[in-house]
Amino acid sequence: MYLSIFFFLLLWAQALTLKNLNYSVPEEQGPGTVIGNIAKDARIGLEQTGQGQAKKANFRVLENSAPHLIDVDPQSGLLYTKQRIDRETLCRRNPKCQLSMEVFANDKDICMIKIDIQDINDNSPAFPSDQIDIDISENAVPGTRFPLTNAHDPDAGENGLKTYQITRDDYNLFSLEVKSRGDGTKFPELVIQRPLDREERSHHTLILSATDGGEYPRSGTMQINVKVIDSNDNSPVFDQPSYVVEIPENSPPGKVLIDLNATDPDEGNNGQVVYSFSGYAPERIRELFSIDSRTGVIKIQGEIDYEESPIIEIDIQAKDLGPNPIPGHCKVTVKVLDRNDNWPYIGFVSVRQGAISEARPPGTVIALVRVTDKDSGRNGQLQCRVLGNVPFKLEENYDNLYTVVTDRPLDREVQDEYNVTIVAKDNGIPPLNSTKSFTVKILDENDNVPRFTKMVYLLQIPENNIPGEYLGSVLAHDSDLGQNGTVYYSIINSNVSGGDVNTYVNVNAANGAIYAVRSFNYEQIKYFDFKVLAKDAGSPHLESNTSVRITVLDVNDNIPVIVLPLLQNDTAEIHVPRNVGVGYIVTTVRAVDNDYGESGRLTYEISDGNEDHLFEMDPVTGEVRTAHPFWEDVNPVVELIIRVMDHGKPTLTAAARLIVKAYNGPVAGGEPRINEENRNWDMSLPLIVTLSIISIMLLAAMVTIAIKCKRENKEIRTYNCRIAEYSHPQLGKGKKKKINKNDIMLVQSEVEERDAMNVMNVGHVGCHTSFTGPATSTTETPANRMSIIQTDSFPTESNYMGSRQQFVQSSTFKDPERASLRDSGHGDSDQADSDQDTNKGSCCDMSAKEALKMKATGVKPPPLEQ
Repeated sequence: MYLSIFFFLLLWAQALTLKNLNYSVPEEQGPGTVIGNIAKDARIGLEQTGQGQAKKANFRVLENSAPHLIDVDPQSGLLYTKQRIDRETLCRRNPKCQLSMEVFANDKDICMIKIDIQDINDNSPAFPSDQIDIDISENAVPGTRFPLTNAHDPDAGENGLKTYQITRDDYNLFSLEVKSRGDGTKFPELVIQRPLDREERSHHTLILSATDGGEYPRSGTMQINVKVIDSNDNSPVFDQPSYVVEIPENSPPGKVLIDLNATDPDEGNNGQVVYSFSGYAPERIRELFSIDSRTGVIKIQGEIDYEESPIIEIDIQAKDLGPNPIPGHCKVTVKVLDRNDNWPYIGFVSVRQGAISEARPPGTVIALVRVTDKDSGRNGQLQCRVLGNVPFKLEENYDNLYTVVTDRPLDREVQDEYNVTIVAKDNGIPPLNSTKSFTVKILDENDNVPRFTKMVYLLQIPENNIPGEYLGSVLAHDSDLGQNGTVYYSIINSNVSGGDVNTYVNVNAANGAIYAVRSFNYEQIKYFDFKVLAKDAGSPHLESNTSVRITVLDVNDNIPVIVLPLLQNDTAEIHVPRNVGVGYIVTTVRAVDNDYGESGRLTYEISDGNEDHLFEMDPVTGEVRTAHPFWEDVNPVVELIIRVMDHGKPTLTAAARLIVKAYNGPVAGGEPRINEENRNWDMSLPLIVTLSIISIMLLAAMVTIAIKCKRENKEIRTYNCRIAEYSHPQLGKGKKKKINKNDIMLVQSEVEERDAMNVMNVGHVGCHTSFTGPATSTTETPANRMSIIQTDSFPTESNYMGSRQQFVQSSTFKDPERASLRDSGHGDSDQADSDQDTNKGSCCDMSAKEALKMKATGVKPPPLEQ
């Protein structure tokens, strides 16, 4: 049966057709008796298949109140008996005997079947015993009544007990009177018609007949033996012939039902009354009640149930203790008041198996529920609902049958499992309620877009980072489950400074971690933006994006480069006329630093050689002035060590040696005494002109050095040329790249030192910067840079560090800060790969002086060596 109910639930979501069928069958029919044809009576036709053939009929029993008695043929729909039906055994004294059945026909029609079991007159009235003995005093007056035991006929209606008759009363001394109880039961009373005389006749034999009302009446008999005895003159008499008592059901045992009182005017034992149940009182009465034989108090001793018997009748007799007593009789009618003592019962006919998709629409059937209550009236009226704020509700169908359906859209992300509790409450006072629960799990659908934790992610990285360095992460949440909630990240294609963004950064598809593809240079790019896409793995995919800004932080990676005065081997000679006085500008030291902010702000100072305080230096402008009126008398030749420091962290410095010599002669026109008129003389224009000339000469020198480096490297490997790769992954794949002069460093060899050749170490700043003022940074255009045509023109030299160290050791100064080698920020961060050197600009200085000398003498410079 439960399997059929399960199939019924699977098809419940379809439209249901309810049909009520009523049948009747006489009892005592043999097995296999056809009661009716459900298919015919319900007008259920056969369905047609796709090939035009009739689909086989299908009848399933959902619920059967008597599965051992009746059944339905699953193919033909015939309703038949399985065994002999005995109405009296099935329904006892219930006047209406009915069986019920629910049949699911062709997976779409529900047939509610009621079968009335018709009574036949197959039972005769029967008395509890074949005979009874009655003692009647001869003093009994006419009209005295003696209740007799009643006969029992299991049949109902017209086939049940109808009347009683008495026979063989030869002297017409007795008559019979038939009475009915409240439940319809008929019982006889023997009535004395005339006075009895024991001396005349002491025994009378009567035959009591009980007849039913069937078409062919049946009867039963019992013999009554009347003994006339000499008895008391008076019998006990009750206050009332009948009593009506109301008592609630489930009254506790020991509660007093009624206190009866019967009086007998006789004295002694003839007047002492004893109470008892009538001899023919049913055994059930004796189980429910007890009577005190002395006081006549009736108490409850069993469980009173309204649903079992709403009305109970008790026959009581009272007789004295005298000889030949004549008992008195009364009837106590007990009306049982219904109490709300039965809890509603909730039964799950069927519950949906498995999870339900959150995409299912409202109205989806979840379960089929039946609710009943054994109480009657108001106490049996039920109110049912779903407990709590859950997206489910009850819909009543018929006969206390409910369906649990969804009443609003489901969302697994809000709640993935519901405990659905059905509450059934009756209308009794106080009301009783029952609950029953089942679990509904929600199946996930891809209905949520990945959402980033931020609208814009701001990431920072110092310049000169290592390619592949972790920059930060983006994070998107998707509240779906499984593949629907698995998020993959990717970068949306875009351009950054004219290049593909994927050559700058990439993102880990699984966790959103962002890594640098190249090394960044603050001087080239300060920030760039791109978008990251988050897409789930559901079907169809859902996606969203966010913006990421990478900010490159400036690092103090450029050493200050002294551009004025022109240095040779980090040394410049300054000739100062004698007697120039205090405040005379000996020279102006200018340096440039490609860094920004504090890292590019420079401070000038005399670090050594000024023990006698003959000179002073402006820390901002770099002007060196005389501080002693007769400095040439103190020391005509002074070697000053000038230090230029930036304000980055760590601080980078550059140094130069100024040899100040006094000579006898007039004050140079370009070097006037410092007075109030020329103190504010603008140095920008001469500096710009000078730097422009230096840049042009630097280009020529670089070409000469590069060609010579290449040739000598092949022959005697005099020069070691290193190519600085600037964060281009493509170089490792064979692509050729044009290298700016900033990316090339030339190192002086020992041969050139012995030959006293003036060769400079070219850095990424060099001598090609144009100085526009004290606070103006150097600018560089592609036209001022020297491009190397092919990267592979410069062979890699393994002894670069060795040559570099020899060169540093041969430098004029031993100051470690001036001799330090530092990364230029355009490539590798190794200190040995510095683009700046303590002798930077030496070649530029030499070339500039030679060019000025040749210009003054009118000599043409020699052609560049090929």
